[in-house]
Amino acid sequence: MSNWKKIDPGWKWDDKFIFSQAIQVGNTIYLSGQVALDPDGNLVGKGDMKAQTRQAWENIKAVLAAAGATLNDVVKITQFITDMSRFMETQEVRKEYFTDFAPASTSVEIKSLAFPDLLIEIEVVAVKPS
Repeated sequence: MSNWKKIDPGWKWDDKFIFSQAIQVGNTIYLSGQVALDPDGNLVGKGDMKAQTRQAWENIKAVLAAAGATLNDVVKITQFITDMSRFMETQEVRKEYFTDFAPASTSVEIKSLAFPDLLIEIEVVAVKPS
């Protein structure tokens, strides 16, 4: 696959894992799921769904910026939540990031995430303007 590009925001904590934070193919950017880890790999907001959701969105912004894109380029959101009864908390935070439009979206409840104490993981697909 010669027409793809790895997107790396420069975080060191993820170097020990076998994945890319995002892959760009043409104008489309596919982000890996973002969680409530800060750029140093520390958990943000233990037990706090809003704080974890906000950190995940800040991470998404950083990865998109590394690709020359913004949240305005997001066309699809998929979020994985460990407790669907807290779904509206995630929506309250999302409103802070999407004020003019609402991308297509899916939310799924799951049993657990990759690291203990994570409550949410968000992945997005973005399309940069030509």
